[in-house]
Amino acid sequence: MTNQRRGIVKLGRRLFLQGAAGVVVGLPLLESFMPRRVKGEDTIFRYALFVRQGNGCQQGLGMDEPDRFWPTKLGALTSAGMQADGDQAVNVLADFAAKLLLVRGCEMKSLQDAGCGHSSGGLLCLTASKANGKHIEDSLATSESIDNRIVRELQGGTFEPLTLRVGKRSGYLDDVLSYRAAGDRRVAESNPLNAYKALFGVPTAPSEEERQTKRRKSVNDLVRNEMNALLGNKRLSTNDRYRIEQHQQAIADLEVNMSCDLPAELYNDLSGVTTAQSESDANVVQIAKLQARVMALAVACGQRRAGTLQIGNGNDGSQYTIGNEKLESFHHISHRVNSDGAEGTAIEGADIKHHKIDKLFASMYKELLIALDGFTTPTGTLLDEGVSVWLNDLSNGPPHSTRNMPYVCAGSCGGVLKTGVYVDAADVANNKYVTHNKFLNTLAAAVGCKNAAGEPLDDFGDSTLAKGRVPQMLI
Repeated sequence: MTNQRRGIVKLGRRLFLQGAAGVVVGLPLLESFMPRRVKGEDTIFRYALFVRQGNGCQQGLGMDEPDRFWPTKLGALTSAGMQADGDQAVNVLADFAAKLLLVRGCEMKSLQDAGCGHSSGGLLCLTASKANGKHIEDSLATSESIDNRIVRELQGGTFEPLTLRVGKRSGYLDDVLSYRAAGDRRVAESNPLNAYKALFGVPTAPSEEERQTKRRKSVNDLVRNEMNALLGNKRLSTNDRYRIEQHQQAIADLEVNMSCDLPAELYNDLSGVTTAQSESDANVVQIAKLQARVMALAVACGQRRAGTLQIGNGNDGSQYTIGNEKLESFHHISHRVNSDGAEGTAIEGADIKHHKIDKLFASMYKELLIALDGFTTPTGTLLDEGVSVWLNDLSNGPPHSTRNMPYVCAGSCGGVLKTGVYVDAADVANNKYVTHNKFLNTLAAAVGCKNAAGEPLDDFGDSTLAKGRVPQMLI
């Protein structure tokens, strides 16, 4: 740290405020204190966030089950229309109908056998690349994931995408989504407090006397004088003032949320949510909500342009409690039998239970949309500035197809993507599905990624896949 006085201090490339009782608060990236390529340039901050569900969704696909996932018809989405459309899983999101883009008709083409649909799905989901030739838990993707591409291209090599998870670890396909490069898969952070600290730093420990005196104050109170001095700095741009104000509010909101199950004391005194709590089936919804708030804060403060939240491991065996009922292993439910394979005793009402779990995931994804929508911008809300995606690494329950992947998007990336509509990307007449690398291209291009020629990205993923984007998704 270059300066130990109270006020702005710097550690590496990051700025902090040091206040009373030694408390240090990480600041958002402030353009006013960083060199610009063009004087007066006002960078548009686009982002992409991904919330992953495993085991497919309950959408039938030729099985002897009705489709309980998608809206009942293509076309415009309205809150009233979704509410009147019945018990479809996506209708949990009816409040955000005008900001949704539902995309059917994409296929996640398996380029090489990984020995398990869950293994293949996890490594393909955000890479659109083939496996490395090994099987099951040893199988890895052979290229980077789209979240890595976005951060690498738009933020530079010193940043990594935010990589979070919720749910227990079993030693089998624990982390499946994010890749730095071929064979280099990231380990996701399951503790939201650890994720926050990694983004914004850790308050230094005050003396016991200071702790007793200050324990009931907010972190914002302890740096208020320093924050006011910073806000009075004439170098600050309008965007920076907005980011700081949103950051202050987000810190206060996080403290309130984290105090639900933790002692109401100084944020820097909290030992945090334990790893055991973060990885317990009983706490999935609560932890997912906290992780969603951390993701939204990371975007609002300009810290990350992309991130992933993986809920459950590769073949999510979590036992979700819905209402007062603790369900069987989700993996078993997705197979419709009490087994990790095709044989076993039938689970009564497994399709209905799968549908209920889909709706639970919709509610967890909705928490991210609520968090992003809570940050206002000069043109709307933070939700409108980027795209947030609820996706799966499989299509349905048995037989775990990868056709008609369930893609639910929210946010237009500043008016690039369509919203308020349910579209079909497939050539329905000829039963031809669009390979999902084009879906990933569309999202990354909307955020601002380019191909080697400097045009909007159209060639992400394995070289054997056709280039392009999904025109049905674009304005």
